[in-house]
Amino acid sequence: MSFNDDARLDSSKVKRRGRGRTTGIAAGGVGIVGIIVVALVQQFTGVNLSGLLDGGSVGAPQQIESTAVAGCTTGADANADVDCRMVGAANSLDAYWAGAAPEIGVADYRTPDFFLFTSSVDTGCGGATSATGPFYCPPDQALYVDTDFFEQLRSQFGASGGPLAQMYVVGHEWGHHMQQLSGAFEAADRSGTGPASDTVRLEVQADCYAGAWIGAATTVRDDAGTTFLEPVTQAQVADALDAAAAVGDDRIQAAGGGRVDPDTWTHGSAEQRQRWFETGRAGGPTACDTFGVPASAL
Repeated sequence: MSFNDDARLDSSKVKRRGRGRTTGIAAGGVGIVGIIVVALVQQFTGVNLSGLLDGGSVGAPQQIESTAVAGCTTGADANADVDCRMVGAANSLDAYWAGAAPEIGVADYRTPDFFLFTSSVDTGCGGATSATGPFYCPPDQALYVDTDFFEQLRSQFGASGGPLAQMYVVGHEWGHHMQQLSGAFEAADRSGTGPASDTVRLEVQADCYAGAWIGAATTVRDDAGTTFLEPVTQAQVADALDAAAAVGDDRIQAAGGGRVDPDTWTHGSAEQRQRWFETGRAGGPTACDTFGVPASAL
């Protein structure tokens, strides 16, 4: 998916954050690579990252500096540079959800903060490193992305990792923000695991919300009336679906050399993730009621 070259971008929607002292691995965020990292790190090192699924605060960040991403003012910039692509995605997502939020019961939509970082970052959920991957921190109501992950998505997890795959990652994290605003986080039982658990329902709903945005993205316009994005191609959709499958619990477990154990799933299978992404793309956000379907349909 490409941006229209003439689309106007507000670069203030994305900031780059440094960090102060190291406080350990973040807890309290929900990330698409929390998908990958929580599963793999716990499996191979025994480090417990389950706090990434909580939403509770672990402490205030220290000596944090944030600066707006510079030089990202047009769609052409977003097509040429990955940081600017994050700015473009943020502009499109913000405009989309400002209009679509009431459809999922959110009357008071608020734009999340969006921070890019390199190597490590302090957040309201604690300290995180690049190994955590992109995540959403509920206490901050903020997305955190180290764009080096997109190369890891290609090299380590076998996804093609093109522009739409990258924007799917952002759309998923923004979907977690919508769950924060809608009360879905608070209502869900995040202690369980398994293919029909509330934990999985949250994750595939965020996939569905990402699909809903991408399905409507070519109608979302900047302040001057120019659409942010050009029409999506089937090859680009396949790229996003490839990323969704790569972070399925079954794919992660199989890649780790262990047996596929659905009872331990926290993010859903490759098939679930792809199917709910496509459900949102076809039906919009109102089709994303993953908590309203029986286990057999999840």
